[in-house]
Amino acid sequence: MTATVVLQNGTLSAVVTPGMGGTVTSLRHLPSGAEVLARPPWQAQGGSLPGGAADEAEWLSRWAGGWPVLFPNAGDACRDGEVRHGFHGEGSVTPWEMGWAGEALVLRRRFAAVPVRMERRFALAGATMLLHEVVEADAPCRVVWGQHVTLGGDLLAGAVRVETGARGLRACAAYDPAANPLIPGGAGNWPHLPGKAGVVDLSAPPDGVALLACLTDFAEAPWARLARADGSLAVRLDWSADPWPLAWFWVETGGTPDAPWNGQARMIGLEPCSTWPATGLALARAAGGHVITLAAGETRHARLSLTLEMPDP
Repeated sequence: MTATVVLQNGTLSAVVTPGMGGTVTSLRHLPSGAEVLARPPWQAQGGSLPGGAADEAEWLSRWAGGWPVLFPNAGDACRDGEVRHGFHGEGSVTPWEMGWAGEALVLRRRFAAVPVRMERRFALAGATMLLHEVVEADAPCRVVWGQHVTLGGDLLAGAVRVETGARGLRACAAYDPAANPLIPGGAGNWPHLPGKAGVVDLSAPPDGVALLACLTDFAEAPWARLARADGSLAVRLDWSADPWPLAWFWVETGGTPDAPWNGQARMIGLEPCSTWPATGLALARAAGGHVITLAAGETRHARLSLTLEMPDP
């Protein structure tokens, strides 16, 4: 069992696993007990993967749900020149050094795949969890950088609505399971995308589907909100457009009958990221996706806030 660290104030409780990707595996509203992060329908295996995950199946075997970082890759394992990247990046399945700065949890890692150091700082402020990440490159390199924020639990215990400042939408051209209602590679304006049986409204994700799309063209600072249709609970994400100008939008609401999902997963990913398509660094680069190139000595900052919204009693 991976050791956990708990951050807590009077409103929120967050569980983090520094030894396994620095993943936030639980985010709970203390007064109500409501959980807003997803948990998969399996028991994650112990043990990190120092070289990164060989493929999606190996990555999923270590994923206990919730919110890991995706760095220096997101999507498929690949080889970029002489650099091998694991599925969803080394950072999501390896240990992080842990420390504290006051009441903030600080995680640090020097990566093996790329010459980069990263610091991740988590803090709670009322009903908001704050993340500040800093990367420093020792030599030139290419990376994909994202956040795998996967929402579920009590937040998805009923019908939900999605709101966002994105104006554009794209369906993943490479993701087309049987339960995907979208036409692969289709494009549209929020919230509509071309579907196999007509236009699909992604502001009301249906049950029994498995889809992957991308939120693009934010008019202002990027944000997205997932809310229970009955008004009982909502989560809002706000993040910095640099380095995350877009967000992957992943819906798995019981649409995948195969193992390990077995038709039992109910989760929605709102995943700020630097790069689209979601096919891993090498293929994204070949397709013209915006892969981050870090110069020697370059430092980049990123910020994300996740706020729980509850109705007044």
